Amino acid sequence: MQAFLEMNRMDVVIPMAKEAASRRVHDGRVAQIGAQDAATDPCAAGEPLIEAARMTHDHDLADAADGLLVWALHNAPRNRSGIVYHFASGTEFWADSLYMLPPFLAAAGHPDEALLNFLGYWDALYDNESGLISHMWDDGRQCFSRKAHWGTGNGWALAAAARMLGGLLTRDRYAAGIADITDRATTLLADLLRHMRPDGLFHDIVDDPSTFTETNLSQMTAYTIYRGIHDGWLSDDWMDAADRMRTAAEHKVDEYGFVHDACGAPGFDAPGFSPEAQAFHLMMEHAFRALAASR
Repeated sequence: MQAFLEMNRMDVVIPMAKEAASRRVHDGRVAQIGAQDAATDPCAAGEPLIEAARMTHDHDLADAADGLLVWALHNAPRNRSGIVYHFASGTEFWADSLYMLPPFLAAAGHPDEALLNFLGYWDALYDNESGLISHMWDDGRQCFSRKAHWGTGNGWALAAAARMLGGLLTRDRYAAGIADITDRATTLLADLLRHMRPDGLFHDIVDDPSTFTETNLSQMTAYTIYRGIHDGWLSDDWMDAADRMRTAAEHKVDEYGFVHDACGAPGFDAPGFSPEAQAFHLMMEHAFRALAASR
């Protein structure tokens, strides 16, 4: 949904939003299929749901967007500082949540809550020694439950920053927050790119060359750079790296449009295919073309 929203393909977003709304549960979480423990993942549908409701004036879509917001603001489990946990049970923060929740909160008109959660997740997961984002922090036990610097997790962090800096925060009121996110994202980019392979790809665990070579982090990082240059918080100096990653990712796409060798669903422990990789290929290409058209 987010990919098609950024491409302004509302003809696709609206039916997807209707499907997400039709699968909401009593507490407001949308797009629920099977197990229902995820606290932040449903919020990834939030921004497209808001836009679909605004365009169509559909009461069911509006109710679904409102219910999801009530969940995110009031009913989702969180720590004493107000940072929402990744699951409805347990006390973990995951890198995934950086992307799933804060952009939705900002798009829904709650930038203070968006910043609180974005910075809270980043502070918990950022590994100062490596300069990379770790995957899972257990806030209850105050330790990492998975310290590994998962490539896709670092991609979630960068893409979240790109969306937050792409207009979801107003520059007059949130200048300090924008500067903080910009500094964090550029620092992470620089440290991450030190681990890019000569072919423009990364390992699944960024700093562990024994793990498999993975495609989607290159797409997520190139997307972030193209958007960052377009939106003015990155300079053209980053363009060559983005182009290398984009070229590498394009070589992984088959004649049917499937992105190969991504961190594969549903286990995310081996190379394969994933909805995330399909979406970020579209987002990367759209960001590249939007930047080229603006020149």
